[in-house]
Amino acid sequence: MLVVAFVLSLFAGRLVQLQTIDSGQYTEQAMLQRMRELKLPAVRGDITDAQGNPLAMTVEARAIFADPSLIKPDKRQPIVNALAPTLGLNPATLLKQISKPETRFVYLAHGVRPDQARLVSSWNFLGIGTLPEYRREYPNDSLAASVIGFVNDTGSGAAGLESSLNGVLAGKEGWQRVEISPEGQHIPMGEDQKRPSVPGRGVRLTLQRDLQFKAQQAIERQVRASRAKSGTVIVMDPRTGRLLAMASAPGFDPNDYADSDRSRWGSPLVQEAYEPGSTGKVVTAAAVMEHGGVTPQTPYTVPDKIKKYDVVFHDSHPHQPERLTFAGVLAKSSNVGTIMASETIDSQRLYRTLRDFGFGRRTGLPLPGETAGLLEPPSKWSGTDRYPIAFGQTVSVNAVQMASVYSTIANGGVRVAPNLIAGTVGEHDRFTPAPEPERRQVISAKTARQISDMLEGVTTKEGTAPKAQIKGYRVAGKTGTAEAVNPRCGCYDGGGYTASFAGFAPADDPRLVVQVVLQDPKRGSHYGGDAAAPVFKDVMSFALQSEKIPPTGSRPPIIEIRARD
Repeated sequence: MLVVAFVLSLFAGRLVQLQTIDSGQYTEQAMLQRMRELKLPAVRGDITDAQGNPLAMTVEARAIFADPSLIKPDKRQPIVNALAPTLGLNPATLLKQISKPETRFVYLAHGVRPDQARLVSSWNFLGIGTLPEYRREYPNDSLAASVIGFVNDTGSGAAGLESSLNGVLAGKEGWQRVEISPEGQHIPMGEDQKRPSVPGRGVRLTLQRDLQFKAQQAIERQVRASRAKSGTVIVMDPRTGRLLAMASAPGFDPNDYADSDRSRWGSPLVQEAYEPGSTGKVVTAAAVMEHGGVTPQTPYTVPDKIKKYDVVFHDSHPHQPERLTFAGVLAKSSNVGTIMASETIDSQRLYRTLRDFGFGRRTGLPLPGETAGLLEPPSKWSGTDRYPIAFGQTVSVNAVQMASVYSTIANGGVRVAPNLIAGTVGEHDRFTPAPEPERRQVISAKTARQISDMLEGVTTKEGTAPKAQIKGYRVAGKTGTAEAVNPRCGCYDGGGYTASFAGFAPADDPRLVVQVVLQDPKRGSHYGGDAAAPVFKDVMSFALQSEKIPPTGSRPPIIEIRARD
């Protein structure tokens, strides 16, 4: 009896110690074993086109997690054999993740489709569970991918607008602390604390899905046909600065971005700088007509080459000296004639006009990695730099900058900053419009009108781009065929060409600007009038019809190409 009483007294003392003296410590340890803090992901805002059609959307998904402490060693390999092929996971990495018995929680996969998650749950593996979350989908596959970008496996924007506007789209993640049983089940009456997530805001773009599709289809076709390195198309409303289409090729599918070339993940529309060539001559034309006293009828005797200091500059083709008006110089895209006209102004004036049109300045679009292009101040120009700058070489721009130049001319000399974001969409689908873009008068309306008339001469039979003509509409535009710098030598030898065309229609009442750029076309002609102008015609024709813009009702001006003696 004494022995039994002694043993019972030991039990009673231990019981008092557990339930009173050390109860708090053991309760805390037990709670730590049962408690889990779960992330409550925020619903990411959608990205839509101007009409509300989804370009990027959030759909329901599941996360697959493991509690390795519950997984017996003999069950690890069967789990790997089942999960790895179903979820597309690396078997070795998965085995390592679930082989840490001291670990209580680890994510195995994110963004799993609900049907796949149900399959995983049906296997009833102890220590394997699912949690609700969301997955990003791009319902139009590669459409506008270089603008929209993508969301990576962690749920963060990693390219394009998904990256630069991540703070707007992502919302704020919440959390929930719950008690979990040893079998991995939620204890209903256990402790439960929660901070709800805050959904992100949607973003509505100025892009129009159907027009974007047409532009992307046209540039992809021409890049393949010409075996060009890349190509871009921009459609812009010159009155508002809104970008209606921004297409580039080759592209990628953001739904499967990991399977594409990383070099395609960027946005060449703003990241790729190129020398504009003859499309840049309109800025020189604006400068000499505003400040140099030059008119469309000013006559020039234009040879096929001209020497300045120790450098000889050539036209694209050898020819006998021609008697041309300044309008003819622009229509025939003469480098020599442009140099001759540019001598009516000084270098500072040429530089100032280029800056006013947006050269050397970022457009401010919310796309990552935008280049400002290259435009050095006159103090850094060599003795001959001003001459190639006058005809669009030794300076560089991105595609949106050049489209903005032609929008400024089409808009009566008023530059409206390019804009891509129409506004944001918040709770209860409440739309908040974006701030109005900056507007500034760059050249007089008279000069802009004269240049527009001159640009119509480019699309005539005597100009460089008759292939840009559209039946029933007056079309104004300019070709560009620029030598590209060879990075191996820092020279033009072997660098290929940049073929481009920029223009607007109807020329008498401009509503749309289309700009096309092809980098290094290798098959067929590398001239802008042959490689880029047909793409302009294809996209502009579709845009005029989709926007229900009626045919031109006025007759085109008579452009005097040849100067009278």
